[in-house]
Order: sequence, then C-alpha cells, then structure tokens
Amino acid sequence: MSAQEMHGTTILAVRRGDTVCVGGDGQVSLGQTVVKGDARKVRRLADGLVIAGFAGATADAFTLLERLESKLEQYPDQLTRASVELAKDWRTDRYLRRLEAMMIVADKDVTLTLSGAGDVLEPQFGVTGIGSGGDYARSAARALLEETDLDPETIVRKSMAIAASICVYTNDALTVEILSNNEN
Repeated sequence: MSAQEMHGTTILAVRRGDTVCVGGDGQVSLGQTVVKGDARKVRRLADGLVIAGFAGATADAFTLLERLESKLEQYPDQLTRASVELAKDWRTDRYLRRLEAMMIVADKDVTLTLSGAGDVLEPQFGVTGIGSGGDYARSAARALLEETDLDPETIVRKSMAIAASICVYTNDALTVEILSNNEN
C-alpha cells in the first residue's frame, strides 16, 4: 500500500441471542496522517432493517451500499439473497470488480461479510470483523462472547477500544447500531 492511499477502519459485528450490534471507528488516514476522526462507516439500510458497515475506499463503499440497497428493494426481507446477488455482480461486473472495499451486513436473523472476491460469509461464532483493526477487535469480541455474559453492544464497545489501543489506523470515535428480534 502506498503512503498516499487512504485506509484505516475497523468494523465489528457481534450477535448474541436475538440481538446483533455493528460498530465502526471513525478514523480515516492518508498515509501517516489522520485526515478525519469522526467518519460514519456504519449505516442503516432498508428502512432501518439492515445494518451495514464498510471498510476500504469510501467512494467504492458508497457505490456498494447503493447497489445493496437496490438488491434489498428487489429482494425485501432476504438479506442473504440480496447479498449473494450483489456478490455475483461485484465479481462479474467489470466496473464493480475494481472496487476496493469490504462490508459487514446484518439484519435481525443473519450477519454476513461481503467481499469483491465473491465471498458471502456467515461467521461461525457470531463475530466478524473487517478493516485494519478487524482481527484485533474480532479476537477480543470472541473472548468476551465466550467468557462473559455481556450484551453485544458492550462487547462491541470493549472490543473496539482494545482494537483502537493496538491499531494506529483505528480510533475510539464509534458509530454503533443495534438490531433485535424484540424490536417492533
């Protein structure tokens, strides 16, 4: 990665019981410089029924979010189907293939990690992370999920704090979104 490429993000999703929480940090870096500390990389889609977090090139991520929103309109209440259709397009469309981003998407029933390689992955242990600090946050979350009774939001916040203390491309300005099967 060249010194002038923008990068640096941590997105984490934790699912426990009937609740899923997706959190993302706010740091955007250009080389060794922080150019923005409060970016919002976690958003609600589909009238609030889906949470999406993105890592990678911002313009690319927004393009993918728009495409996912379109797929969700085509396949309402079918996040997995919409994600698979997006992944197919992402992998086969000449323009989309060049996009450099990853996404975590979640609804009340499923959490998925999407990549330009055509991946649509559901996490095995209810935890997934992407971005420069994703492995740190995911590791911390997995330990907290297995060893405590903490709720998903608390696990996300604690795990993101750990990632921010390790990864120089991750900060503690969080955006956190929560969905629960108990919501009406």
